[in-house]
Amino acid sequence: MAQPPYDPYGYGSNDPYAPQPYSQPAVQHHYYGGGSGPTGRGTNGMATASMVLGLVGFVSCGLTSVLAIIFGHVAQGQIKRTHEEGSGMALAGLILGYIVTAGWVIFWIFYVWLWAIMFGSAASTSTY
Repeated sequence: MAQPPYDPYGYGSNDPYAPQPYSQPAVQHHYYGGGSGPTGRGTNGMATASMVLGLVGFVSCGLTSVLAIIFGHVAQGQIKRTHEEGSGMALAGLILGYIVTAGWVIFWIFYVWLWAIMFGSAASTSTY
């Protein structure tokens, strides 16, 4: 007669750590037919470029801000035609581009005005 296996914790047949019987999972078929619906259009690349160039304009002394304005307007036109995503990025690029460009134009006007005052007053004061 066979002796039952050793049961140190006294669970008997209700042992929660005993190996459970394996059951076969349900069969799933994967068909590579038509799509499950319309896919997204994606984000407009010009809109992304406009926003990035607008941000870089702070560091590049406004050189890329003009490109941000151009790309932003082109992106808005493309988004209206193709219904792509990225309208907010195009708008952000336009706003940043205009703000940075205006800031640098004001800076350079002030800088040239300051130089004109310094050298204009030095030229008008003569010792003769």
